[in-house]
Amino acid sequence: MIATETKNKNVVEIEGGYYTFKLKDILDKRKISINKLMRDTNTDFKVIKRYMTGELLRLDIIILARFCTYLDCELTDLIEYRRK
Repeated sequence: MIATETKNKNVVEIEGGYYTFKLKDILDKRKISINKLMRDTNTDFKVIKRYMTGELLRLDIIILARFCTYLDCELTDLIEYRRK
């Protein structure tokens, strides 16, 4: 797994493709702090940071649903996958 950061987006290379984690970009655009997201979605700070950096072993669909509901967005707005 190789992680790189490009302007508010973190790209992680995993087995034949790239995941782009865009949570930080969305929070910055909407001027929502990590602490506000943490309180409003009842999600641990460390968990949010992992979704911002892509330093995850597994995606939790419950947490992703919380983020999508709170931010009124689609899953693809948070995480994008592209094959090599």
